[in-house]
Amino acid sequence: YSYCMFTFSVGYSAVALNHVIDFKEKKQEIIKPVSPSELFPSLPVVQGTSKRIKVLTRLTLVVSDPSHCNLLRSTSANIRFYDIIAVFPKTEKLFHIACTTLDVDLVCINVTEKLPFYFRRPPVNMAIDRGIYFELLYTPAIKDSTMRRYTISNAISLMQICKGKNIVISSAAERPLELRGPYDVANLGLLFGLSESEAKAAVSTNCRATVLHGETRKSACGVVYTVKKPRKVEEEETTLPACKKPKTQA
Repeated sequence: YSYCMFTFSVGYSAVALNHVIDFKEKKQEIIKPVSPSELFPSLPVVQGTSKRIKVLTRLTLVVSDPSHCNLLRSTSANIRFYDIIAVFPKTEKLFHIACTTLDVDLVCINVTEKLPFYFRRPPVNMAIDRGIYFELLYTPAIKDSTMRRYTISNAISLMQICKGKNIVISSAAERPLELRGPYDVANLGLLFGLSESEAKAAVSTNCRATVLHGETRKSACGVVYTVKKPRKVEEEETTLPACKKPKTQA
């Protein structure tokens, strides 16, 4: 509870409680998340508003083998209870699978060590087209100088391919002292190769879009929208009366 209180005291209005499944540790199954109402008997009000803070649930799968992805492909009854689904691919093949086929909201980028592969444009562009966002963590960058170097290097490699699109910067903090305010995080985004507007979006609009993607993932298979087709000049001239048509010299 004190962790969430500190989160909102530095300027945030929502927090995601992360449940991590790492297949290297032991055989794990997707369990139903604990309801925030059970963890927090009373939620504080966001500063400057009359709304209470929002507590989300998140599932993160650390995958190192293609068979681990089957857990996401299966129709697990507990998956739909999570607001956000993230995948942490360890190899280039799994990164390609996550970007192109898996039904997730976030693809986590390793920032604690040198990446064992290079980012490719086709899977990154496909992930962007599918509405999937890429997550960069800033907590390792403020803990250790070596991890700070890896964080900046891996982030810049990603920016060269995605051009700053669909980036989310989060903390993965385990203690309140590891948190930073949204303006400080946006400034860190400049070190990651983001522009000022892209860095602000990485801690605001892109985060909301990720949550919305999770909602549509649970409730719909797709979205259809219509666009009014622009009329051609010839069509407009034929529909105008003769008195309103432009005069032309013989």
